[in-house]
Amino acid sequence: MKKILVIVLSNLKHDARVRRQIMAIQNHYKTTVVCFGGDPSDHYELIIIKPTKLTVVRKIITSIFLLLKFHTIAHKILHNYYYIIKSLSDRNFDLIIANDVETLPLAFAFPGNPKVIFDAHEYAPRHFEDKKMWRVFFQDFNTWLCKKYIPLTAGMMTVGKGLAREYEKNFQVHPTVITNANNYYDIEPSEVKENQIRLIHHGIATPSRKLELMIDVMSLLDERFTLDLMLLMPGFASKNTREYIDQLRVKAKHDPRITIVPPVKSTEVVTTIYKYDIGIFLLPPVNFNYENTLPNKLFDFIQARLGVAIGPTPEMAEIVQKYNIGVVSDQFTAQSLANKLASLTQNDIKSFKKNSSIAAKALNAEVNAKNINEMISRILV
Repeated sequence: MKKILVIVLSNLKHDARVRRQIMAIQNHYKTTVVCFGGDPSDHYELIIIKPTKLTVVRKIITSIFLLLKFHTIAHKILHNYYYIIKSLSDRNFDLIIANDVETLPLAFAFPGNPKVIFDAHEYAPRHFEDKKMWRVFFQDFNTWLCKKYIPLTAGMMTVGKGLAREYEKNFQVHPTVITNANNYYDIEPSEVKENQIRLIHHGIATPSRKLELMIDVMSLLDERFTLDLMLLMPGFASKNTREYIDQLRVKAKHDPRITIVPPVKSTEVVTTIYKYDIGIFLLPPVNFNYENTLPNKLFDFIQARLGVAIGPTPEMAEIVQKYNIGVVSDQFTAQSLANKLASLTQNDIKSFKKNSSIAAKALNAEVNAKNINEMISRILV
């Protein structure tokens, strides 16, 4: 049986995309996973590494190397996990799946020249382009990683068409689009109650996502509407992010129809949000990746058989309109989305939820798994 190594610098408990990636291959290949954390499995070997701790001194040194464009040295300081290569040197992997651009140098350092597939969860050269400090220190670094390593890969995946086109334009590669679709759930839509429209938003809370806009939407809607916010704080959250969540709590308190509910495991999201009517997500395009986002939550909404209410994010809007599963605002404003929601009837929502059942059969992890395994088979011929 061929051997595959999956590398990801995250905790699998909070990384649904990589968990589904592993599920796609674990029964076809002898699979080893290197990550920051996860639940042990009988289907693959889990090797947990500790995130690199950057002291103040190391941050200063790294910043200097980044500014001087000594990128190789900077990477070894920022992502000092090369010791794992020695401990796995006897495995002779046939293929490595490198998740996110920072794992590419690790993947290509393994002996035996295994094939490498790059899974780009974002467009790396413009990841946080809305933040000046990121542009100063990391934009050239991420661009260097892409220029140096993408031409060496045997294949590449990314989450949507917009990102794929940008990688193709700038790095002459042809990524396969593997969406963030959840597993298929064989369920019927929940009941739509008269004069009650239950909105749900779930996901990571960071200031750049401007989640306060969805609270503003509620101030423009009638009493039929309620909104639950299931906010997840990343483990590496900065002080600014933690303060932001507190600000959202204070803002939400002014409207008794808004409730901040505890987060659940990503494997429990669909069955938890199933009881709602509409999944809501209004994300202003403050950077390239937000402009081209096609997030987990859209597919969670679909598998939960919900209607969808979003801003005019192109690829999300394309799916919502193709399957007629919800509303798309004309602008990224609270007023614009509120206008779309205010006109909905009970029958409209029933129709959206029914249509989500059709979309769920086409947009799921099982379809993606087939495409992943076909790609790997071509590479390992």
